[in-house]
Amino acid sequence: MDTGTPRSDTADLRARWHATVSAAGAPADRDPEPYADRLLAAWAEPQRRYHTTAHLADVLARIDVLAPHAADPAAVRLAAWFHDAVYRPDRSENEERSAALAERALPELGIDPARTAEVARLVRLTVTHDPAPGDTDGEALCDADLAVLAGTPDAYAAYAAAVRAEYGFVPDDAFRTGRAAVLRQLLDLPRLYRTPYGAEHWEAPARANLAAELADLTDRGI
Repeated sequence: MDTGTPRSDTADLRARWHATVSAAGAPADRDPEPYADRLLAAWAEPQRRYHTTAHLADVLARIDVLAPHAADPAAVRLAAWFHDAVYRPDRSENEERSAALAERALPELGIDPARTAEVARLVRLTVTHDPAPGDTDGEALCDADLAVLAGTPDAYAAYAAAVRAEYGFVPDDAFRTGRAAVLRQLLDLPRLYRTPYGAEHWEAPARANLAAELADLTDRGI
């Protein structure tokens, strides 16, 4: 599987949204299109450089691969749509606000309370990317979200540059220090990926990319 970032296609994303809402049990008399409009507008906000519709498309493509691992693939796909729906790089409550958005929108679409609660739980899980053992939905979503770390060196460099651009308001020295801390935290994890597919296909290249970026930062005095 190519681990580069797929191009975002709005028409494809709209079709995916309609199919996911239907698979999640929304009644036929509920129109999902206004929600697609709002979500896609949110994912296209100008402050985003990495957390864009391209990232959404990427995560959904990874979930297609990991769906057999999940207990509720429809909930995992809905969580992907909402997991960065609210995103401000200078704020820490993005995941909570994104989960709250799901909790408001999904009942309006006719999604049942249990699945709505599962989607909100999954969105909140992306704060830590640390699903409990046996949480197959959480494992699928978190692995899909972190699959970008396993890209080709060029794709990973583009990802790292996009992250830096989102934090353009942070001075270089402070950003490098904070970024190095994040990289060390990731590298210290016993496993980056919890699904069998992620462990087999993404763990090694992701660790190589993270180590290379950390070495570059270290060479610059971090």
